[in-house]
Amino acid sequence: MLDLSSLRLEFPALSQTVNGTPAVFLDAPGGTQVPQTVIDAVSNYLATSNSNVHGQFLTSRRTDKVIEDAHAAVADLLGCDAEEVVFGPNMTTLTFGFSRAIGREFEEGDEVITTILDHNANVAPWHALAERGVRIVEVGIRQKDCTLDMEDLASKLGPRTRLVAVGYASNALGTINPLPQIVEMAHRQGALVYVDAVHYAPHHLIDVRSVDCDFLACSVYKFFGPHLGIVYGKREHLARLRPYKVRPASETLPYRWETGTQNHECMAGATAAINYIADLGRQVLPNVKARRQAIAAAYHWIGQYERSLCRQLISGLLDIPGLTLYGIADTDRLDERTPTAGVRIEGISPDSLALALGEKGIFTWAGNFYALTLTEALNLEEKGGVLRIGLVHYNTAEEVERLLSELRLLAGGGASPV
Repeated sequence: MLDLSSLRLEFPALSQTVNGTPAVFLDAPGGTQVPQTVIDAVSNYLATSNSNVHGQFLTSRRTDKVIEDAHAAVADLLGCDAEEVVFGPNMTTLTFGFSRAIGREFEEGDEVITTILDHNANVAPWHALAERGVRIVEVGIRQKDCTLDMEDLASKLGPRTRLVAVGYASNALGTINPLPQIVEMAHRQGALVYVDAVHYAPHHLIDVRSVDCDFLACSVYKFFGPHLGIVYGKREHLARLRPYKVRPASETLPYRWETGTQNHECMAGATAAINYIADLGRQVLPNVKARRQAIAAAYHWIGQYERSLCRQLISGLLDIPGLTLYGIADTDRLDERTPTAGVRIEGISPDSLALALGEKGIFTWAGNFYALTLTEALNLEEKGGVLRIGLVHYNTAEEVERLLSELRLLAGGGASPV
């Protein structure tokens, strides 16, 4: 076990107070806090290396090295090659770019499958292909536990399916999809698979070779880094597909996909964020040397610790009168969810709950979190969606209990909804 008190000291934001009480950051699905090493990396780049690329002078050469290091770090994070890593402003913008390039190969009547469970960033870019005559097919959920309906997916895969767009984990409710099974089913039909792993990345090790997906998108600011997007693509696809780019831009991988001047300071921060995870792993296994193995060790510890927090959270939520938990509620199935919960309390809107908690120094989110098709399917969109509670490894059991205590008060009328 790691020393959680020392670990938390690495995150300056966690020392903040609200109305004299320590702030509790349960807002991680919208973006985690960052360690001091990430802040220092961004600042140091701007202070010592700020330049454009490929110049014949010191700061430009430093920038080239920052870019090279960032691609190598993400390759270790995802289990791929550096040439298969594409950076961009955010996952949404990158996915729109990739959908246009991938869609060049589609014909009228071809089909793209999306899911009700997904963030709209992995839905809208594919719906845009309807302009080319592409048919969009939507896979539903099992309402009881908000898991993907695999029978529905199987029934909708067919000879015209060209791509399946699916999330690794639901950013609203935490449901983890059986990705290897989904990829195998899609590939059997000759379809590509584009995975939104934004919500999965802070919680579990990603191995793109093992799951055999064709594309996988992440956001660095969801795993302890600055605002930056990443897409992994199989080398064969990145080399074959034609990106939309300016003529003078490089044709080499992966730079033919990285349009314009990149956010170099955030690339420096991305490397630092991944090194932070690796350093956790080296505390768990002091003898490990390779960064990929250290990252794997870190996620092993993160998974165990977060499951204990999730068990405490789910058990406590289910004991609150008038509270509805959406998604997997069985604590024997914690491997099928992240420590993210979507809830409602009878008679209090999610926004009012978030505001009341916020005034107590407890940070949560309310709404649909861009998982619009999900809240619509649950008939919650016009009711304000859900209150989302999201834990990561810098949270504590004491913080979870503080949240549960406040929710009990709100549910019992012990505190007035705002």
